[in-house]
Amino acid sequence: MIGKAIRLERIMDRNTGRTVIVPMDHGFTMGQIEGLKRMPEAVSAVSKGGANAIVMHKGMVKAGHRGRGRDIGLIVHLSASTSLNPDPDDKVLVCTVEEAVALGADAVSIHINLGAAHESRMIEAAGMVSKECTRWGMPLLVMIYPRGKGIDPRSPSAVGHCVRVAEEIGADLIKTSYTGDPASFSEICAACSVPILIAGGEKAGDLATLTTIRDAVNAGAAGVAIGRNAFQRDDPAAFVRALCKVVHGGADPKDALEGR
Repeated sequence: MIGKAIRLERIMDRNTGRTVIVPMDHGFTMGQIEGLKRMPEAVSAVSKGGANAIVMHKGMVKAGHRGRGRDIGLIVHLSASTSLNPDPDDKVLVCTVEEAVALGADAVSIHINLGAAHESRMIEAAGMVSKECTRWGMPLLVMIYPRGKGIDPRSPSAVGHCVRVAEEIGADLIKTSYTGDPASFSEICAACSVPILIAGGEKAGDLATLTTIRDAVNAGAAGVAIGRNAFQRDDPAAFVRALCKVVHGGADPKDALEGR
């Protein structure tokens, strides 16, 4: 397991035990969206802000995504779907752990939608990926959400179920929805042996986003994995800098935004 430990140190801050990850895999799903049209610039901005790692698909890694500035952890996303699909929640594998190793990845990630029509296939794929991650010493980030007809995506029982599935399948990190309630989320984190990161979702206001993240971290989250809420800001570097102050430094959201 030494390989996993070494790679995880490139993603998790060894002093705080927390992380700020910026997923940038949205182009596969949504196309040429704002914030990701010039990938080297986008990566450089969040790197400048102090993000610990980014998530992207293999083709963007090959395209030379890193730009200028400080280095940043690389998580290669293995599964995908598009918004044009009649069922965009149906994620399939488009990359392997071995390919990610060749690309120099520090971790891989996979997406599961619990409660979706093709849940079984996604769980099966995650099980296979987990096995390969053990073989290659590669950390596994499982992005898992309660999504399906009649399912409340922020229900504590549903989010807790997602976390347990990811933990039992062998995740080293788990990204899931925040329940919106520190008390219920604290119980979920306390019952899990794996660091839990909250997802960002669609773009919201600066202060509202940082306040939610502060509450989640105080409830036991090990950090965040937010995409559009980071790279679609007017000044992504400044927002990520404030975000890192909240996650790693415990700063008050207003003070973080004001640069204090």
